[in-house]
Amino acid sequence: MKGALVSVGFIPLVDAAPLIAAQEMGFAAEEGLALDLVPAPSWASLRDMLAFGRVDAAHMLAPVPVATAMGLGGSGTPLCALSVLSMNGNVIGVKNDLARKMRDAGHDFGFSDARAAGEALIAAAGPGLRIGVPFPFSMHGELLYYWLSALGLPAPQGVEVRTVPPPLMAEAIASGEIDAFCVGEPWGSIAVEKGVAHLLLPSRAIWQGAPEKVLAVRAGWADDEPELSARLIRAVWRAQRWLFAPDSRALAGELLSRPEYLDMPVEVIDRALSGNLCISPDGDLRQVADFVTFYKNGASFPWRSQAQWIGYQLAARMGLDRVEALRRSERVFRPDLYRAALTPAGATLPTASSKIEGSIDQETPVASGAGRLFLGPDSFFDGKTFDPSRT
Repeated sequence: MKGALVSVGFIPLVDAAPLIAAQEMGFAAEEGLALDLVPAPSWASLRDMLAFGRVDAAHMLAPVPVATAMGLGGSGTPLCALSVLSMNGNVIGVKNDLARKMRDAGHDFGFSDARAAGEALIAAAGPGLRIGVPFPFSMHGELLYYWLSALGLPAPQGVEVRTVPPPLMAEAIASGEIDAFCVGEPWGSIAVEKGVAHLLLPSRAIWQGAPEKVLAVRAGWADDEPELSARLIRAVWRAQRWLFAPDSRALAGELLSRPEYLDMPVEVIDRALSGNLCISPDGDLRQVADFVTFYKNGASFPWRSQAQWIGYQLAARMGLDRVEALRRSERVFRPDLYRAALTPAGATLPTASSKIEGSIDQETPVASGAGRLFLGPDSFFDGKTFDPSRT
């Protein structure tokens, strides 16, 4: 490897693509970096690897740095998010007999209507629904809590949420340990391939604008290494721009499929990259536009309001002070560092660092420092909005 070595931890998921592409396609080298991509067995391990300096940066669940700032879990080492690596990209799946019960009751598995899917799930599952998520502080968990609570099944009181590492989700549902799951791709598709689950809903049907993974570093590292942080942000941003190009999809799938990364068939990985998902062992297909987004509509910008939504949700379910949660979470996503790194690269960036989450129902132009920037839809399924300045 040539260039300054930066170690980056990751979990074998499709949304690790920006980091893998940054190294494999030469975007890191263009910034004088060499990324040492280190796989981790679980999100808890990866969080600790970052907190204790085993790696310099990490592919991280967006809520983890926020939870850490609120004193929830981990060593307490302050973390921050330099950029958003991906938006959306999770699937909710149910075990086969629960899927049959839902179909018998008339649910069509249309894969787009979160209200209909949630009401059908609650009715079919009855009391004691057990759902697997990859980590207690994850968008998987926060979206499930938001979705089911809005439909009358308060979580965690009314549903049992269990932590299962993504690669073990299919095994957990096959063994009867859980009834359903919310997990990042390709692990939902793997459960379908193994014939043990049906996919019920993409997570973007709950919140179209959910930040899923972030490029996380220790807050102290970002302060001590501003030039290195900026080079890392730019390398990953260029990789995200490359992933957005339709011609990149085939090669991206091949890179991700390599043994050192996801180590699985290209055709399974391509389902997430294309949004063409197989939802049942019988081969039913559903097309999901923007199933996972790396670059489109400024997806990688770390909005402070996204971190505050996460902090507010965590505080609500953990019984913490919500005003204090907003104050602490506001500092975690770093649009200042992102803007400083990418302005010299000519990126089109919003002039604001916070917005009303859930308020955009169609592609909308916003004020930007250069060029024209359009933000994509970010609606919640229940039509609510989140304005941190009025919360």
